[in-house]
Amino acid sequence: MAKPKFDIQLKTYDDIFTTQEMRDEEKLEKVQEIPLDELHPFKDHPFQVKDDEEMKQMIESIEKFGTITPAIARPLSDGGYELISGHRRLFACKKLGLETMKVIVCDLTDDEAAIIMADANLQRERILPSEKAFAYKMKLDAIKHQGKVTSRQLVGKIESADLVSDNESGRQIQRYIRLTNLIKPLLDKVDNGDIAISPAVELSYLSDEEQNILLDAM
Repeated sequence: MAKPKFDIQLKTYDDIFTTQEMRDEEKLEKVQEIPLDELHPFKDHPFQVKDDEEMKQMIESIEKFGTITPAIARPLSDGGYELISGHRRLFACKKLGLETMKVIVCDLTDDEAAIIMADANLQRERILPSEKAFAYKMKLDAIKHQGKVTSRQLVGKIESADLVSDNESGRQIQRYIRLTNLIKPLLDKVDNGDIAISPAVELSYLSDEEQNILLDAM
């Protein structure tokens, strides 16, 4: 049986780096030194920037070698740039007292920006369940909007279409996305390891009121 095809205009994090040298100047994608105060966080960015041991290592690396991999941003209509990828690098550069950071400036649609933001962060070695849940949801919503297909249609074909993740099945992605229906205190317990993923998925089908009652009982 032939694999189903979706009319999806997908632009991913890898697209920026694997095809950059082959693009025309008309694509307006180039590395620039952007002042840190002109870089603004991506709207609804679901990933936490923590001043932890991992951040300490990044700060030491940037201090020694500079920002080897440039961040990705898109210009804002009212000035400045919206940071798509590189929020942790921005934090590290500010900690070091740097004034600028290497950034690839791209003209991106909202959907392309959401996909690249999710891709860039999902590649991290350490990621909280809540971060993964909201990243998958944002990416899936963007792909759905691009391709004009429903979430159910798309998730059901993820393994063959290879659109959302190279490492996890469509079923597992569905499970993570269900976590976005948890109230924050319960989702925090998932991140802290107090509630495992499987029971958390089942709890996500409860109403907010029922979840709050459960939380009080806990």
